Amino acid sequence: MSTPEVPIPPAPEDLRGLARGLHHVVDLAERTLSDEAGPSAVGRRIMAHLDCELADVITVTERFPLWEHVNVQRGVDAYLAAHGGGEGWIGMSSGYHRPHENLLSLINAAPPSAGLNAANYGTAPIGPAENTEVVVLGLMLAAAPDGTPVVIGIRSEEDFSPIYAGLELMAADRAAAIGTREEIDRLIRVHNVYRGQVLSFSESEHYGNELVSFLPRPEVTAEDVILPDGVLATIEGHVVGVADWSDDLLSAGQHLKRGLLLYGPPGTGKTHTVRYLMRRQADNTVILLTGTSIRFIDRAAALARRLQPSIVVLEDVDLVGMDRDFTPDSNPLLFSLLEAMDGVGADADVTFVLTTNRADILELALADRPGRVDLAVEIPRPDAACRERLLRLYARHLAVEADLAHVIASTAGVTASFIKEMIRRTVLVSLRAGERPPVLRAQHFAEVLAEMDGEHNALTRSLLGAPAASGPSGPAAADQEPVQHPRPWPVHPRG
Repeated sequence: MSTPEVPIPPAPEDLRGLARGLHHVVDLAERTLSDEAGPSAVGRRIMAHLDCELADVITVTERFPLWEHVNVQRGVDAYLAAHGGGEGWIGMSSGYHRPHENLLSLINAAPPSAGLNAANYGTAPIGPAENTEVVVLGLMLAAAPDGTPVVIGIRSEEDFSPIYAGLELMAADRAAAIGTREEIDRLIRVHNVYRGQVLSFSESEHYGNELVSFLPRPEVTAEDVILPDGVLATIEGHVVGVADWSDDLLSAGQHLKRGLLLYGPPGTGKTHTVRYLMRRQADNTVILLTGTSIRFIDRAAALARRLQPSIVVLEDVDLVGMDRDFTPDSNPLLFSLLEAMDGVGADADVTFVLTTNRADILELALADRPGRVDLAVEIPRPDAACRERLLRLYARHLAVEADLAHVIASTAGVTASFIKEMIRRTVLVSLRAGERPPVLRAQHFAEVLAEMDGEHNALTRSLLGAPAASGPSGPAAADQEPVQHPRPWPVHPRG
């Protein structure tokens, strides 16, 4: 008796080929039946509105980055408010996920039995704590600015590549579709949701698409910024002063774009100063880039020019702007940064604010030409007068029973971040001692400073921007030599 042969399973690639073939056959059959039976309900509505066959419909398409979806919606809403629209958004038959095809192709591919569906909606942020409704897939029967019938389509594609937000205009006349698109584009710029907001460019963990996040505008006042006398006024004069005289400067043939570099040790208040500028220029659009998000500088610069007056903040720019001599293979991200700063245009009311802890290794090209960096200001470690102001600032709502002069002398060479953390630890010591509310006592300060000066806290001190040891005998104790501010950008001639 012979052994029955065991069938050999088909190869996975053969199965995939068979599946693709069957899918093609089904799709072809569906299109054939559609041609025989006529258009779907959506197709009939479009033909009736445009007074032409689907084969004669002209489509004008525009694609936007996905994070512009909310602005497309706002532009369309403003257009419909001015020019009127149909009774509501019309949906399309589900099951047609073809991101490479336009909406008219999907309508032509819909089976005759497909009925009218409700439009698909989603939500999008319009502020740090506010959302709005957006159309993900839908059509609106409307009219062009000259009254010619048009169909406006919005489509957001984020589940399949390519990822985009799309605006599609259908009409029997190309001029009507183009005119509608141009007016919607204008309204998108006028009603841009990002205007006057604080934004952060980042990257989504899904599909690698760029996203824009809203941040609350910092509530930092001039009294909260502790710098040597004259430093904040110099910074404000460069950033705010130019804005106050923008029209007169342009009339005099002067440029508006400016670059500000804040440099100094970690924890001295560079970021705090930037936050003050964000509040001080409350009507400015602020775009914050830090870390790997600096690679979006070209998009951020383009958005800043579109939404001027604006501020582009690049924190820790030394991470990407290191002198090319330190990077044998050059630095493509640095080139993108320099090109973006140059490309904004001298007439744009845009301020680039850069911060760095390592001005000594920062690419000199950032300062080689006005319009990249035209003012560099050192944010130094606080001297005795500034440390006293910092102590009073961070302890302003607390009871203090200590000789602050002794605390000030014991913290020579430390940073603002160190003093802030010292106050927090002193409050904890008081609470652990059973004091409610806490009281900042001399013995509490002494205990905290002894702990923070300990060898096991050397790394913590470094992270807070403090030197290896504090105190009158420490290497950074000297407050004797006054520092002149702002210091000019260090010039290192190239060989």
